Amino acid sequence: MASRLEEILKEREKKVETLKLMGVELYPARSEKQAENQIVVDNFEKYDGKEMILAGRIMAWREHGKLIFGQIQDQSGRIQLFIRADGMGPTDKEKQTLGFEDLELLDIGDIIQAGGQIVKTRTGEVSLQVSAIKLLAKSRLPLPDKWAGIENPDEAFRKRYLDLLMDSEKMRRFERKAKFWEVTRSFLKNKGFIEVETPVLESVTGGADAKPFVTHMNAIDQDFFLRISTELYQKRLIGAGYEKIYTIGPNFRNEGMDDEHLPEYYQCEWYWAYADYRDNMELVKELFRYIAKEVYGKTKFVSRGMEYDLAHEWAEIDYVEIIKEKLGIDIFKSTDEEMLAAVKKSGVVLTGAINRSRLIDNCWKIIRKTIAGPAYLINEPKFMSPLAKSKPENPELTERFHVIIAGSELGNGYTELNDPEDQRARFEEQQAQREAGDEEAQMLDTDFVEMLEYGMPPTSGWGHSERLFWFLEDISGREGVLFPPLRVKK
Repeated sequence: MASRLEEILKEREKKVETLKLMGVELYPARSEKQAENQIVVDNFEKYDGKEMILAGRIMAWREHGKLIFGQIQDQSGRIQLFIRADGMGPTDKEKQTLGFEDLELLDIGDIIQAGGQIVKTRTGEVSLQVSAIKLLAKSRLPLPDKWAGIENPDEAFRKRYLDLLMDSEKMRRFERKAKFWEVTRSFLKNKGFIEVETPVLESVTGGADAKPFVTHMNAIDQDFFLRISTELYQKRLIGAGYEKIYTIGPNFRNEGMDDEHLPEYYQCEWYWAYADYRDNMELVKELFRYIAKEVYGKTKFVSRGMEYDLAHEWAEIDYVEIIKEKLGIDIFKSTDEEMLAAVKKSGVVLTGAINRSRLIDNCWKIIRKTIAGPAYLINEPKFMSPLAKSKPENPELTERFHVIIAGSELGNGYTELNDPEDQRARFEEQQAQREAGDEEAQMLDTDFVEMLEYGMPPTSGWGHSERLFWFLEDISGREGVLFPPLRVKK
């Protein structure tokens, strides 16, 4: 016995064959669309009585004898179709329009072009009173249930086109994401920054503690890495004489995937010559507030169950002191065993190479989860910040800061290290950790050190990823990108 789906597919194929015999193009190249559906609905007074051609996908279709009520959906939204048998002509092969008697060949999911007059029905709904319909794309497969949508989350990500089609709020989310980056660019432009391009493929990767993806370039028979940061190339441009530059683009980290981390994600990173980390702290705060107001029209948010207001004063949290206060750990004096015990007590499971820096970082992460913010984390130790300048009054600490919101780090900046001798020494220390098994430790980049030997001005840099957008939306990373990575379905 055939399943209901099999019956639907057979019915649709019969309609396809009938349309072909009638000479109706199933997928014509030419179409016409004079306005977005939602604009017409929202501005009825402007369009009342006008003849319009609209287009979209059929999302509802109800036949009542000589009347049909339908809905078509475009990117902006839906509009009702009001179709009367006596208001339409016969099917016209030359014009490729369907008469009322042949509308039964249409299905929910078909994309059509509809012409007619903008009216309001007796119930007050803005509608297109249709006089002509042209098929633009025939849907061979039925859409998911309009109420349940795609119930399996992985299937929704895999068939994101259906997920978005059936859920207009998700469509709006990604429009907000586009605006998120748009206002970021406009903010930086107004501050005098210019956007630059840096390589995605790097022979030596750096700028962050992360495990890179490796690939091979056949043209020169050499391995390359997908970038984990744009930092070292942007600093080369600062050395060249640019003073305010930024990049927005994809970074890649070959690590775990969870609600806050994806192997591929978008990052904004900028460098500002003749500025220090305190200057950047103020600029970052101004940007975050600007994004919140321009994209969402507010500064108060709830993320991961934590409330925060970006308009409030941003507290400063001392890295060394907060770990001492909350865990009784002195990161300069406590033993590795004491730190390991504190980490294990919190339930954290450590994987990969375990060294002092990783232990300290995990001590901090235990505390970070409880901080709603907005706050700055400052005074990170030198041995954990290989690219940051030391504080003049305490060389063991650096002029570095992180922004903490809803228990997470949403960006990181510092006064850049520009002393070539100090930079080489820190790179060599990182390289030693890497050779000891720490795949996230940074590589020795001798070309970058050589640039510093020519001289790079005092500079401050900052980077934040699209995680900020995920938090403002209060969604996971997979929900925040259009096409998250998935295992191939077998």
